[in-house]
Amino acid sequence: MELPTQGALLHRDALLKAEQSISRIKDTVGKDPGRLKYHFMAPAYWINDPNGLIFYKGEYHLFYQHYPYAAEWGAMHWGHAKSKDLVHWEHLPIALAPSEPYDLHERGGVFSGSAVDDNGVLSVLYTGTVIKDGVLIQSQCLATSQDGITFEKYEGNPVIPGPPEDGSADFRDPKVWKHNGTWYMVVGSSKDGIGKALLYKSPDLRAWNYVGVLAESDGTMGTMWECPDFFPLDGRYVLLFSPMGMGERKTIYLVGDMDYETGRFTWDTMGDVDHGFEYYAPQSFLDGQGRRIIIAWLNAWDWMPWFKDFGPTAANHWCGAMSSPRTVELDTDSRLIFKPVKELEVLRREHFHIGPTEVAPGAPIIPKYVGSDCLEIKAEFEMSGCTAEEIGFVLRGAGDGSQQTLLVYNTKTGVLRFDRTRSDGWSEGVRTAALERTGDEPLRLHIFVDTSVVELHTDNYRTAMTNNIYPEPASIALEVFANGGSANIASLDIWKLRSAW
Repeated sequence: MELPTQGALLHRDALLKAEQSISRIKDTVGKDPGRLKYHFMAPAYWINDPNGLIFYKGEYHLFYQHYPYAAEWGAMHWGHAKSKDLVHWEHLPIALAPSEPYDLHERGGVFSGSAVDDNGVLSVLYTGTVIKDGVLIQSQCLATSQDGITFEKYEGNPVIPGPPEDGSADFRDPKVWKHNGTWYMVVGSSKDGIGKALLYKSPDLRAWNYVGVLAESDGTMGTMWECPDFFPLDGRYVLLFSPMGMGERKTIYLVGDMDYETGRFTWDTMGDVDHGFEYYAPQSFLDGQGRRIIIAWLNAWDWMPWFKDFGPTAANHWCGAMSSPRTVELDTDSRLIFKPVKELEVLRREHFHIGPTEVAPGAPIIPKYVGSDCLEIKAEFEMSGCTAEEIGFVLRGAGDGSQQTLLVYNTKTGVLRFDRTRSDGWSEGVRTAALERTGDEPLRLHIFVDTSVVELHTDNYRTAMTNNIYPEPASIALEVFANGGSANIASLDIWKLRSAW
């Protein structure tokens, strides 16, 4: 019988300590009425970036950045869960904890990364982060699992000890894939204020050779490219990243072509994955049906222009959640389409439907009993003959009007506005997106509401907007409105959604 190494014992002890911390508080946290009903959360405390998304041996696996000791960012661990349907998740033991000289630091740890199936072995690549003498040291590391639950860190770690000349100390978030029998890795980095995606290749996930700069900013696309993701889609390639220093924009996609001979990606189409305040670090994976699916973190960082803090849920010992899964498809003009996965329909229960109806100021058309803190809404507004200047929804409203979240489309400017100024007494700010619909084309909205998050899709799923709100549990009123004139709804479908837990 092979005895565990000293490193393995240290890792085991760190994992056990983390599990004990979560165990002490998770039952209390689970009783908080503000917890999300169908968006994934850690059992307790802090969660940020999704990591290691993979469809492995017939099940979906989700790893995530996790601090298991407080509802705030700290030394990063990897939490772990699995699902058979992307909706109902089973929490698994924490997969990775800081335990080695390359990842053991109170302001570092096991940073973001990805997972692959290496001939049946679930293998994860992550960024080990430490700070020595005030200097950030980030390296790429490997851990493997035979059973998909218990992970061992590779004795030869780090597999990439530091950045190349093209990069800098900011050198993190490896995303790995296989092409023609060779493993490739893209890593986010920066140099001289220019965000970059760096490319490596390997025959075995252990010995890595630097290929070069896959792609980089032209000076307008951020100073550091966090959480890069690179994948083929319908004959083309897509690069996703979360740029630092790009103002209001925080999740970008580029569509183009990959030359594996030169290691360069050339792009011709650029877009936003999401226009909201809280949708960061999306990661994609390919599932058993051949779908490309992405999940992102529902929060923001303190360096973002609109950041206030991480939200009031920390008072109840939890912070952060994951977005609903979305498929990624390529449109005919090389733009991306992001659709909610069909599996979410299993959550639908009571259904309210109205056909063609006029919406006029002061004439409510949605009965009070339809309101809820968990809803799916599909609406189609007819724009021909519309005289209203603004149309939209009041979400999570209070009976006395003291709380409300507004989703407003301006028919004159073509701009959609998400206004959370009166959502909860804590949230602030307005997000806008100029929609693509023109002329008499209907306005179609697909909205998901879940206690403290609203996810919106429009423009035939080419435009998405995700924002957190924290209203009182009793604020569940729902209204559709028209200001400055009237508008006709062609159809309105509202489902109350059941909890997935």
